[in-house]
Amino acid sequence: MKYLDEFRNAELVDKLLSKIRKTVTRGWNIMEVCGGQTHGLVRHGILDMLPPQIRMIHGPGCPVCVTPAALIDMAIDLSLRPEVILCTYGDMLRVPGNTISMQQARAKGADIRILYSPLEAVQIAVNNPGKEVVFFAVGFETTAPANALSVLHAYKAGLSNYSILSAHVMVPPAIEAIMSDPETAINGFLAAGHVCTVMGLSEYEPLVKRWKVPIVVTGFEPVDLLEGIWMVVSQLEKGEYKLENQYRRVVEKDGNRKAIELVRDVFEHRSREWRGIGEIPLSGLFVRDKFRDYDALIKFDNLVKHAESQYDCRSGDVMKGKIKPPECPHFGTKCTPEFPLGAPMVSSEGACAAYFQYAQK
Repeated sequence: MKYLDEFRNAELVDKLLSKIRKTVTRGWNIMEVCGGQTHGLVRHGILDMLPPQIRMIHGPGCPVCVTPAALIDMAIDLSLRPEVILCTYGDMLRVPGNTISMQQARAKGADIRILYSPLEAVQIAVNNPGKEVVFFAVGFETTAPANALSVLHAYKAGLSNYSILSAHVMVPPAIEAIMSDPETAINGFLAAGHVCTVMGLSEYEPLVKRWKVPIVVTGFEPVDLLEGIWMVVSQLEKGEYKLENQYRRVVEKDGNRKAIELVRDVFEHRSREWRGIGEIPLSGLFVRDKFRDYDALIKFDNLVKHAESQYDCRSGDVMKGKIKPPECPHFGTKCTPEFPLGAPMVSSEGACAAYFQYAQK
């Protein structure tokens, strides 16, 4: 398959591993920001192939994992209201809130529908004029354009029974927060290719200059990841720090201008709580006042607002790169995909799910 098989080519993988081994002379800590990259590293056994001097640290780039339990509680509260149809992506179904999950809410009679696109939710609103349809909009910059487009479609159609509960977060503020932590020992980053496909590269330049760390944008296949690691290590060994684009076949410098305009038209930046991490300034995308009629936070009264509870899940430490999933005492015992303590064990981009599925075999 074009743009897939050649990036899993064993000969290319061996050549890149050889280049990395010849280049590295000392220990380096490299964080792959995205959960999709983490799954690629674990699934293909790349972590075991790398020389011991290179330590890959798994970052907070799983939007489902960082969605605060308080927001999930709000979504569940809405879903249990008889007038509401709640729509969301499948990853969210088994993620626990402070009390129950959406799957458990479904068992209580909640009308929760799993969709591939928020535009499907707009159509559901058209087909069900007597119901309030709410799309629980979770994701990084990658899914923000489609969610923004759903708001614009509803706005232009004059729909009064559609809204979104925005849980969007952004990657650059997360990198800023990681580097601002005095305990951080990150030497370089692999940035997520799909995010940069939408937003371009400009938001990463200030981070490179401010923190003097290499950032390389990569794809998700073995050749992508290994070439990105080699590019980071090459910079570090030379004492350089630059923004580089390994994922050139997809990512362009300026990103997708139409998608960027959509996001900027509908959303504005505000500080947001990240589950297990805390509040990160200007890291959230919130619905602008112009579209307040399509903002579930404003539209619905008396939304449940539980404080974030303290529980046994160490997802925050996993997403900050302080521990690997198997270092959590509950990994694979008290916490499994069937009975998760936290989102990283059930999300398709969660680090714990990657280790449980691939690293134990």
